[in-house]
Amino acid sequence: MTYLRSIGEVIIFLLLSIIAILEGVIKSFIPMKYKMKSIDGEIALVTGGGGGLGRLLSLRLANLGAIVIVWDINETGIEETVKLVRAAGGTCYGYVCDLCDRADIYKKAKIIQEEIGKVTILINNAGVVTGMKLLDTPDKLITRTMDVNVMSHFWTVKAFLPIMLESNKGHIVSVASLAGQCGVPKLVDYCTSKYAAMGFDEALRMELEYEGYKINTTVVCPYFIRSTGMFESVKSRYVSTLSPNAVADRIITAMRCNEKYAIIPGYLQILLSLKWMRPSINNWPDVYLVLKENLE
Repeated sequence: MTYLRSIGEVIIFLLLSIIAILEGVIKSFIPMKYKMKSIDGEIALVTGGGGGLGRLLSLRLANLGAIVIVWDINETGIEETVKLVRAAGGTCYGYVCDLCDRADIYKKAKIIQEEIGKVTILINNAGVVTGMKLLDTPDKLITRTMDVNVMSHFWTVKAFLPIMLESNKGHIVSVASLAGQCGVPKLVDYCTSKYAAMGFDEALRMELEYEGYKINTTVVCPYFIRSTGMFESVKSRYVSTLSPNAVADRIITAMRCNEKYAIIPGYLQILLSLKWMRPSINNWPDVYLVLKENLE
């Protein structure tokens, strides 16, 4: 009986997998405009909104009718974002918040709930990078990277998720990175934090689904983004660095379509699939580049 039960479970698993694949294929043919949800009137909080990608996300959210709240450590940057959003006709509020300080996160979250209302969209966008070899990276910078890039996700979600659960409505977006899929030299701490952000999103989504809640989560993994002050020195021969505007558009689309996972650019998802199919040669892109250099 145990043997037959095991066979039955395998068959059920395969059938469910086939159904999931077919569902994904069918959905891929549905135009995006028919899948996008409205966020008009929603209260959206963007961490790292004082500049770069966070500012672009804030402008797009406001343009879609959301009430935008910007968190950043840079007060001048916050003021500029708020000014730009309001000049475009949107509603925006800014708060200085140190994402390395859990107490400050909880404090500012409470203030927001009292002064503005219930946050229904949380975009954990803030990120930092050191760009140094592991042994050359000061401990305090490693701690900072982990605090901003992943630990802050724990604290912001713990601060705002209870409100979402009350109404069984909300969306949590984690801006990770392609560096959360592939190890990169001189980015050991950064890659580690982004791998963790990936795991955080997936486990949180599973937990919410297991409990029967309809809170959506989306994790976004972009390639290196130019003009954000983080990867200006990156010189890429085979994959161009990304336009922050294009990345912002893709993130908003992924959120509005309730996508669970978005790789930017999308074609790299195929290469990542090959990596996980053959983990024993997960450095195959590096091998290819080395061989090409030697042949030249």
